[in-house]
Amino acid sequence: MADTILVAGTASHVGKSTVTAGLCRVLADSGVSVAPFKAQNMSNNARATPGGEIGVSQYVQARAARVPPTTDHNPVLLKPRGEGESQLVVDGTAVGHFAAGNYFDTHWENAREAARDAHERLSAAHDVVVAEGAGSIAEINLHHRDLANVETARFADAAIVLVADIERGGVFASLVGTLELVPEDIRERIVGAVITKFRGDRSLLADGLDAFENRTGVPVLGVLPYDDPGLPEEDSVALPPTGKRAVHGADDGVPDESSVTVAVPRLPHISNFTDLEPLANEPGVRVAYVPLDDSLADADAVVLPGTKNTVDDLLALREAGFDAAVADFDGPVVGLCGGYQMLGEEITNASFEGIGDRDDIEGFGLLPIRTTFSAEKTVIHVERELRGVGPLDGADGTVEGYEIHTGDSTLTGDARRPFEGDGAATDSVFGTYLHDLFENRLARSAFVRNTFEATGKAPSARNSGDGADPFDSAAALVADYVDPGPLPVEW
Repeated sequence: MADTILVAGTASHVGKSTVTAGLCRVLADSGVSVAPFKAQNMSNNARATPGGEIGVSQYVQARAARVPPTTDHNPVLLKPRGEGESQLVVDGTAVGHFAAGNYFDTHWENAREAARDAHERLSAAHDVVVAEGAGSIAEINLHHRDLANVETARFADAAIVLVADIERGGVFASLVGTLELVPEDIRERIVGAVITKFRGDRSLLADGLDAFENRTGVPVLGVLPYDDPGLPEEDSVALPPTGKRAVHGADDGVPDESSVTVAVPRLPHISNFTDLEPLANEPGVRVAYVPLDDSLADADAVVLPGTKNTVDDLLALREAGFDAAVADFDGPVVGLCGGYQMLGEEITNASFEGIGDRDDIEGFGLLPIRTTFSAEKTVIHVERELRGVGPLDGADGTVEGYEIHTGDSTLTGDARRPFEGDGAATDSVFGTYLHDLFENRLARSAFVRNTFEATGKAPSARNSGDGADPFDSAAALVADYVDPGPLPVEW
């Protein structure tokens, strides 16, 4: 059976996913058969595998490990949908919607067994399993049912690496406090700590590192410099709150006349917003996550993203007047998945998606489609021929992506189909169920080019390369700055 390393954290968003992906790539490149694992994830950023859906981080980590992503890499996924409820996905298949208390009372034991079985299969097939924890491993109110941290450490007999973010401040207090609060048997499994997001001269930490190690007996295996390798974000912690505006991409040095702004409404139930990251990485492109009542005066294009709750987010947009703002907007508009559904004329059987008993909801009316919801869910990875139309004019060729959605949309009038059987487009509006559309260079380049042309702006000299491989960048952080000494692996 394989050795298991559990990458646990002192809090959420401390860098666990990056360290896990980096370990997977370093080991894979060292000739080790390695697989990622996260027993239970909570995220609305998901990806489709042949067996069903998993969290985006485990999909990415499998690619870092150079293995095909499977549902065993993330056997339990919780997808929040509002009002304290989440959709429970076990072994890639949606089981139902549950409040937290109901899940723990009626489904947690089954989820635990699914996670244990998935880990056993991975352990039998590989040399090493690199597991990622969730949030903080020191949540004392959850220790008796902490599937991703405490339970994984126990049933996987894992060596634990504790990750803490120094940028937040109080890194040593976070580490010491975590070590004090974890159960005793878990404390004995912690073989080292990694400090992330450090800016400056590492020698300035020397006294603190020595004091921490002398106090706890836990070695600091590495101090990682602040460096974003460009891996997709797992959850909305990386986004602004719903009432705030934030801009991603386009260096400050890019003049306004050589850049464009893509406005994205910060939906209350936003999901799969990683669809926008390839645009934010394009030179001269700003992706602005805007409050629902924000003006589109400085926007050059609008993208409506995916959502875990199309109906309630549609009503929130309408209440804020965003539907009228989009109707008056004369630039390119793209809707992805739930955003595509919103752009249509009508949504029927709306109670299957929203929270409440609504039946029929009027859409934005910008595309001639009607969406009908049902209990059936589509989860599929696809390769399709794109016919470049509307805002993606000129993007003709094969693209790859995935669909994760409930509801089917049918044409109610004249519109062009960008894909066989999927999507609709007019001269200025484009909608599709295909996630990862902008991961495809031909689609991304066409959208950016058409946005610049629509504004009359001239882009500056553009970088046609894709930049550094994010998996290799994450691996370099681990290989260059982490000492594998006490780990059951080496590189």
